[in-house]
This record gives sequence, structure tokens and C-alpha cells, in this order.
Amino acid sequence: MSSETSTERQESLQPWHLFTLAGLIGATVVVFLSPRGQSPAAIILLSCAVFTAAFVGASALRTLLPLAGSSKDDAPETLGERTRAALEREKTLVLRSIKELEFDRGMGKVSEKDFAEMSARLRARAARLMRQLDAGSLYREQIEKEIAQRLGKAGVVPVPAKKQSPNACAACAAANDVDAKFCKNCGGRLEGAS
Repeated sequence: MSSETSTERQESLQPWHLFTLAGLIGATVVVFLSPRGQSPAAIILLSCAVFTAAFVGASALRTLLPLAGSSKDDAPETLGERTRAALEREKTLVLRSIKELEFDRGMGKVSEKDFAEMSARLRARAARLMRQLDAGSLYREQIEKEIAQRLGKAGVVPVPAKKQSPNACAACAAANDVDAKFCKNCGGRLEGAS
């Protein structure tokens, strides 16, 4: 992993960082402000109580933050090869489950109420998986950017591929490949073909 890649992925300060810092500061204050005759067990218990309060605060924030609607998970993320394979496998299983559920409903094994509930959950899961897979398909763009950047640093200019000049058909004036013997439009024999 290059240093450029690792510096680009640095994340901003997360809420749990604040609670961890508050717990450390609180435990330090407890140790320094405890009376000199205090037993070590009491100081350790007070420090544990401060850390527990910080943990409860972080848990409460994590529980209430999705209700506020401010989620950073909406940003597209690049998926690794194993993650992509796992998501593809899970998508296949969910789609197969939907098909089996519809078959079971057709056979009368599942009530309409149960079918509606299970189908809605499975379809929502399938849509979420497809969105994840679509959002993680930024590989080609990233690879092309990195190749252009590396070639630019090395001073190499990519050479575009040569296009073959087409042969024109005398009958319909359609453009054909250089090595073509017959016109791809009308099927007539080309003049330059042997």
C-alpha cells in the first residue's frame, strides 16, 4: 500500500473517539483527585465507572444517530474482491429465496400475509445488495486514473490504437474492414478482395 493511498483514506474524528477521550480524561481526574488514603481498589472501581459512563454515552449516541438521519454510510465505497464475491453470492441466494417463496405461495404452502411480509423483506435486501454492488463498481475509473497518473509521472504518453481504414462497397457505399472480402451491409463481393 503506497503512502499516497494511506493518506487519502484517513478518516475524520469519529464520535466514539470523543467518548474514549472523555473516559481517559475522567479516569485520570479520578486518580489525581482521590484522597491520599484511598485504597487502590476504590480508585480502580471509580475509573471503571468513568469508562462505563463513557461507553454508555457512546452506545446511546450510536443508537440515536440513525434516528436523526445523519448517516455517512451513503457514500459509495470501493469493494474488495472477496467482499464483492460475498455480496454476489448473497444476492444470488436472496433472489433464489424470492423465487422459492413465490413457488411456495403458488403451491399454497404460504399464506398471503406471510408471503407479503417475507417477500417485502427479501426484496428490500436484494435491492440493498444491488445498490452496494453498483456503488462499489468504481474500480475501472480508479484504475484508469492511477494508470494515467503513473504514465504521466514516467513521461510516457499512451499511444492510441490505430483504426483500420475501411473499404467502401461499390454497390451500397458501406464502410468495411480492410481484410473483408464481402460487404457487411449488402453481402456483395468487394473489388479489392481476392
